[in-house]
Amino acid sequence: MSDLFRPTGSVPSSELDQLPDRDREETAEWQASLDAVVRHAGPDRAVYLMRRLHEAAARAGVRLPRLLTTDYVNTVPVSAQPAFGGDLAMERRITALNRWNAAVMVTRGAPQGLGGHIATYASAAWLYEIGFNHFFRGKDGDGSGDQLFLQGHASPGIYARVFLEGRLSEADLDGFRREAAGRGLPSYPHPRRLPWLWEFPTVSMGLGPLGAIYQARFNRYLHARGIKDTSGSRVWAFLGDGEIDEPESTAALTLASRENLDNLTFVVNCNLQRLDGPVRSNDKVVQELEARFRGAGWNVVKTLWGEAWDPLLGQDTGGELVRRLDRIPDAQLQTLAARDAAYIRENFFTGDALSALSASLSDAQVVELFAHSRGGHEPLKVYAAYRAAVEHTGAPTVVLAQTVKGHTLGPAFESRNANHQMKKLTMPQFRALRDLLELPVPDSALAGDEAPYWHPGPNAPEVEYLRERRAALGGPVPARRVSARPLPPAPAAPFEALEKGFGHQEVATTMALVRLVKDLMRDERTGARWVPIVPDEARTFGMESLFPTAGIYSPHGQTYEPVDAGQLLFYKESPTGQLIIEGITEAGSVAEFAAAATSYATHGEPMIPFYIFYAMFGFQRTGDQFWALADQMGRGFVVGGTAGRTTMTGEGLQHGDGHSHLLAATNPAVISYDPAFAFEIAVIVRDGLRRMYGDDPENVFYYLTVYNEPKQQPPMPAAPGIQEGIVRGIYRYRPADAGAAGPQIQLLSSGTAVHWALRAQELLAADWGVQADVWSVTSWTQLRRDAMDADAARTRGEERVPYVTEALAGAPGPVLAVSDWMRQVPDQISQWIEQDYFSLGTDGFGLSDTREAVRRYFGVDAESIVVTALDRLAGSGQVAPETAAKARARYGLEG
Repeated sequence: MSDLFRPTGSVPSSELDQLPDRDREETAEWQASLDAVVRHAGPDRAVYLMRRLHEAAARAGVRLPRLLTTDYVNTVPVSAQPAFGGDLAMERRITALNRWNAAVMVTRGAPQGLGGHIATYASAAWLYEIGFNHFFRGKDGDGSGDQLFLQGHASPGIYARVFLEGRLSEADLDGFRREAAGRGLPSYPHPRRLPWLWEFPTVSMGLGPLGAIYQARFNRYLHARGIKDTSGSRVWAFLGDGEIDEPESTAALTLASRENLDNLTFVVNCNLQRLDGPVRSNDKVVQELEARFRGAGWNVVKTLWGEAWDPLLGQDTGGELVRRLDRIPDAQLQTLAARDAAYIRENFFTGDALSALSASLSDAQVVELFAHSRGGHEPLKVYAAYRAAVEHTGAPTVVLAQTVKGHTLGPAFESRNANHQMKKLTMPQFRALRDLLELPVPDSALAGDEAPYWHPGPNAPEVEYLRERRAALGGPVPARRVSARPLPPAPAAPFEALEKGFGHQEVATTMALVRLVKDLMRDERTGARWVPIVPDEARTFGMESLFPTAGIYSPHGQTYEPVDAGQLLFYKESPTGQLIIEGITEAGSVAEFAAAATSYATHGEPMIPFYIFYAMFGFQRTGDQFWALADQMGRGFVVGGTAGRTTMTGEGLQHGDGHSHLLAATNPAVISYDPAFAFEIAVIVRDGLRRMYGDDPENVFYYLTVYNEPKQQPPMPAAPGIQEGIVRGIYRYRPADAGAAGPQIQLLSSGTAVHWALRAQELLAADWGVQADVWSVTSWTQLRRDAMDADAARTRGEERVPYVTEALAGAPGPVLAVSDWMRQVPDQISQWIEQDYFSLGTDGFGLSDTREAVRRYFGVDAESIVVTALDRLAGSGQVAPETAAKARARYGLEG
């Protein structure tokens, strides 16, 4: 090793050994100075000095690795707290009213077993109230305002505030969790159930923070592309410290920092409790979260302790109190919040220094420190934290606010492991709450079995103050508004090109759909509205031609020369790029899709998201997000590429999608199709644009499965009713030879299986004299839903025949259904078929082999269809019993 690289002294080897030491004597002097501080002043003083140097280096522009954690104290010291921008006494009264009404609302539902959550809002009340009164922007200004992802279990407190504003009545509050009558309040933020209030569904843990990150990112995307000025919008996400354990909660943290999303603020309610007990019983979740967020590049603001701690920390000249706070585990903090002064003195204020520090405190003051004086419960501390968050630039901010779960609800609730399951207050507890909150509720109002709501009146000072604050901030929040105009109809030419077919050229339906979208993106009126989203397989789906034309969205542009710069389809990143390539993250892609799919309401700007993914990893991996998307009333096109169990040759067990249509069928907002031909795609997409973006838009989104298997794409048949049949789910694509005699059967098929059915039709006629009609079923699910609607109509006394029943009425012979999906997919319609019905499918795990071999294995190839058709005909006496056995021998299907 060269002397230049040799470490000085007996220092253990490190990565610094690889760097030349230009002045070893200077280095030795710095090390000796540090050694002297440790010897004479102790390691704690050395740590303090090193951290001060670290801060000074940062201010001087010296780039150093960031410290992952700081001491267990507030980030904003009391000396740096900004002046409060409101009437503190008034806001205390307002918060007290909201606490009371939230508790009353949930308790009133308890006798009916309706449940509800009290403790979460009780801990987070000031986290919301400071935001509502000082930070959250409404939509009256730019039409967008701020986007609030509110913690689901805190919804009673939000309802209570909306009640105080006058947007809800007492009758509405009594409808909490009583929705069957059509006017109740949903348990959590459900936009579909209460579309004028809620914007974002968040109670499915982890999806709120993930959605918030991509919402902030999509806001920047809209702004960069010149569609909407979103520079004034901030995304706020409220979540619990236990919720961070969900992988989706932190899956996109680095995206937020990498793209400098300083329009994003997380507020983590660190009450140190999850549903059944402490979040980190033997550790400190706040410090863990700080390290995680700092390591991901976020700005972290901790607001842990209230005003009662300020003088103690100021007197802690030796650092004993800070060191004690740094080391005490969360579960012990929870215990201290529920114990008396003697216990706290004995178990926390130990040692001479801490005993002396607490000697001047009364027992009540000692209890107050842990039971109530937490940063998240004090408006001045929360205000200071939020101000620090919104003034920070260049990175997203997380506010870690420490609270007590069940705060103000009394000793039976506060810091108790079971408080998440506690759904009501007793009348003595209500009287104690009334006294603590200093509310003017008379004893006579609490003499019965039910506590009253308390509203000071529509013209009361509290209500006027609320209205003034919200008017100054741009109107009420939360609030959902739909002011988007319909989009102009798409040009006809791209659809007509697919309807004409591709002649003798073999084209996969994936390529046909991508071509259609590319052509629609060129339209001057609506082309810019398309938002293509791909999780890192754009080339798989033939979308690389969009790279240089539409560009790939990147807020930093392209700071390098792409390796394929000299090629026609080079990789082009741009701040104004239209194509979004998310990387290998289906969860992130769906979150981005949701932001785009609801832009018509969030920003008043309808966008057309087009999310194409590997079908196997779509609904299966992100089904919960698709349910949230349905709740949020998103609109757009979801496309499962490389669909079917048998079309992806060689990929094996996990990669064959034979069930996503079954999963999609469970979601009422999904309109799913399995098209076989390019012309079917054209009809479906055009109808989808009409339904979602026309004069009377519907809150649905489309799921299309497309295949990577090249096939001839014929022109659309000229027979009447074809387009209606494609949209509604079934039409007769190729009838049997009208002049031929013999047994007859109906072959129903979808997607790529239509080609197997067409080959089977030929074999049945040529080899066995059987005449088959081949039907293309574009949507098994739409047929089922129509039939179910018909059943419901008949229950109401209306006469209605299901479309599938009507389409097949009088069709001769049995019905045999086949698809590249498990049999449950076509079996959805079986009970509405008047003929004998049987299905073939790809049940079981996928496997690797050629398409032909895999289809033979599952028994869905043309020859297997023929054998099954003959067997069904034999069962009805239309062919001899031994015919199916002869066919098995002929086609090598024996054994």
